[in-house]
Amino acid sequence: MSICKSVAWILIVFLIFLGGLIAPFGDILGTKIGKARFSILKLRPKKTATIITIITGGFISSISIGLLILVSEEFRQRLFVDIPFLQKTLDESKKALIPLQEERKELEGKIIQKENELNQLKNNIKEFRRGNIVIKRGQTLFIAEVNSSSNIKIDFTKIYNEADKFVRKIVIPINKEAKNILLWRPSDITKIEKIAGRGGDWILLIKSATNVLKGDNYVFVSPDLLENKFIVKKGDVISSSILGESDLNLKSINLEIKSLLRETMEEIKLKGSQVSEIKTNGNFVRKIKDFLQENQNIKFKLEVVSLRSSKTVEPIVVEINISKITS
Repeated sequence: MSICKSVAWILIVFLIFLGGLIAPFGDILGTKIGKARFSILKLRPKKTATIITIITGGFISSISIGLLILVSEEFRQRLFVDIPFLQKTLDESKKALIPLQEERKELEGKIIQKENELNQLKNNIKEFRRGNIVIKRGQTLFIAEVNSSSNIKIDFTKIYNEADKFVRKIVIPINKEAKNILLWRPSDITKIEKIAGRGGDWILLIKSATNVLKGDNYVFVSPDLLENKFIVKKGDVISSSILGESDLNLKSINLEIKSLLRETMEEIKLKGSQVSEIKTNGNFVRKIKDFLQENQNIKFKLEVVSLRSSKTVEPIVVEINISKITS
């Protein structure tokens, strides 16, 4: 290691000495060429002298690099092995960076979207504090059944008039003479008529497209057509859970019932239900207490059972059944 260091220092001193010798030589050569009015490629003597000086400097650099390659194995390793390897690694890193950049753009887009939603929410809160908003954007204003066997256009006219009357009472209750404040795009109705014309039973939801202030003259709405189908039938077990001996107490059971009702809500939403809450039969509380008094050290099951058949917009009524599991 000490020998390598000595060689390196000798090489450095030699390169400095060599550069010191060649540099004045190049300067003198350039001066003489300038005075001799010598010209290369029809250039002016002054420019020719400058080019000669530049070539001399390049010659010094070439000799320096050549000596380093010849004498230093470490320099050759760095120049011919490490640099290409580093370049290859850099190229691979750039390729690996592309998906990250795309994810970053996607994340930035989501952040912008959330910021817009937050700003909208702030505006809504301000309006609520002033007490001006009477209808929120996306709020369902009216629900009606549409039967394709009847005259759809007549049904739409009747539905519109009833919905318009309902909304007027909310937005402009003082103005008794106002009419036709609901506005929807004709293309939406054409699309709905086309779908309903295929047959079957449907539910028409009329939702507000914007926040509506009290006293507004118009309410922009967006109609949506949903299939009127059975979400649950009487006796269906919508969700269930098995508990062990350690859970045989009211506190654990209450927590599990809340969890089951959340699962039930998620399940009926996935099936297309438009209800915002689940109604429960209060008798199940007494049944569970009686069950706990009579049973100990067993496994048992909780089931959320539908008490009625319910379609898309009809209430979901359930009870919680508890039963022991026999092994």
